[in-house]
Amino acid sequence: MITNLEQTFRWYGPNDAATLQAISHTGATGIVNALHYIPTGEVWSLDEIKKRKDIIEAAGFRWSVVESVNVHDTIKTAAAGRDQHIKNYIETLKNLSAAGVKTVCYNFMPVLDWTRTDIDYRLQNGASALRFHAPALAAFDLYILERPGAFDEFTPAQQQAAKAYLDSITAEEKQQLIKNVMAGLPGTKDVLTIDQFKEFLKRYENTDAVSLKANMAYFLQAIIPDAEKLGIKMCVHPDDPPFPIFGLPRIVSTEKDLNDVVNAAPSPSNGITFCTGSLGARGDNDLPGIVERLGQHFHFLHLRNVKREADGSFYEDNHLEGSTDMFAVMKAIALEQKKRQDAGRDDAVIPMRPDHGHKLLDDFNHDTFPGYSVIGRLKGLAELRGLELGVKRSLL
Repeated sequence: MITNLEQTFRWYGPNDAATLQAISHTGATGIVNALHYIPTGEVWSLDEIKKRKDIIEAAGFRWSVVESVNVHDTIKTAAAGRDQHIKNYIETLKNLSAAGVKTVCYNFMPVLDWTRTDIDYRLQNGASALRFHAPALAAFDLYILERPGAFDEFTPAQQQAAKAYLDSITAEEKQQLIKNVMAGLPGTKDVLTIDQFKEFLKRYENTDAVSLKANMAYFLQAIIPDAEKLGIKMCVHPDDPPFPIFGLPRIVSTEKDLNDVVNAAPSPSNGITFCTGSLGARGDNDLPGIVERLGQHFHFLHLRNVKREADGSFYEDNHLEGSTDMFAVMKAIALEQKKRQDAGRDDAVIPMRPDHGHKLLDDFNHDTFPGYSVIGRLKGLAELRGLELGVKRSLL
């Protein structure tokens, strides 16, 4: 029998409205968590890590994955101070390893680590979902942010759709769009102002995709040898969305990008967070094929589904619906687990979490992080749990 995936739930810490007690009702056994209150670039002390681990374990869970130990902008842009920030990153990895927390998710996205234009997109049944609406994003970039050079990056048809969208919304809806787009800072409900965002963009004026990829390779070649000694498994999260926005490069969006990551510092410790939602927002990504070809490098799974639209928009669909064939993906994952078992690897039990659930029922009474309501993710986890069981029984 192929072993089960480890079922996990993301929790944002003691102030999260999605409490550990509520999560205990979902059937998940692992928690995905980070010390978001520690500023990016500073060392996570062993004491602070242990305090958080104790809280998680007291509630009956394992701290399965850190998501995320964020990468400082000096590392992404090769600015002054990057070597010190890399040393700090390694020190954090040492402390995590000492506490027995050994899977670390991270990303290499500039400024924002996810972007949506609507965090309360109502589906036909009244449920609330996250949405990326391409005309709204273009309207923000062209007419609100007024980014220099933006018009060169959109076709006339896209510019026309953006203007039509902007003309169709109220002043209140415009302010909500700004708030939604500026809310993509990791692990916080803080929202950037337009001026603050422009200052962040300036940091990347001289960083294109080629240099960002080189800076990522520098980072990996510096930390992976230590991660391997510590037994830490690093796993990069794909870009969300998986294409350039605001003139910022995206370098973890395709299968080729993922190959470049693992080849930058070949090691069992240099791996991938396989996010079916991020990668699935591009129609040219063959998700089951990526599992078949790169699954040996997967250390963590984010399973969710998006429904793609013709203009590049997408919204978060039910976990087993949308544009991704989740059955084919789960089957490919099960076969990857079987390969690991047959090879005697000790990591066949891959941590998995349902991602970006809808707001359903009582979820509307709780101020949770966008996409991280309890009942919506409980529904997704139940669906994925059933799919996994059915796939694996069919492979006997």
